[in-house]
Amino acid sequence: MNLYNVLVRPVLSEKSNDARENAGKYTFEVNMKSTKEDIQRAVEKIYNVKVTGVQTMVTRGKVRRRGLHVSMDSKCKKAIVTLTAGTKLPLFEEQ
Repeated sequence: MNLYNVLVRPVLSEKSNDARENAGKYTFEVNMKSTKEDIQRAVEKIYNVKVTGVQTMVTRGKVRRRGLHVSMDSKCKKAIVTLTAGTKLPLFEEQ
């Protein structure tokens, strides 16, 4: 898989910001077919950092209702990437 297709977008929320500031863990939405090894290689290659661990999870799609019509959002895969101590990604630090 192409490394630039693995990472979809960074996840910015209160929970992910706390993990980033306190533990050096960064959260990304990733391609559903990507593996932990793909995610680790992509982050190391794109951002030139050393990754110590990757945790992945698949989130369910949310149910949406509008009157009698029921639809479902797409499910997505998230990855929490742990970097070596003292390493930061410039993408997240600009905010």
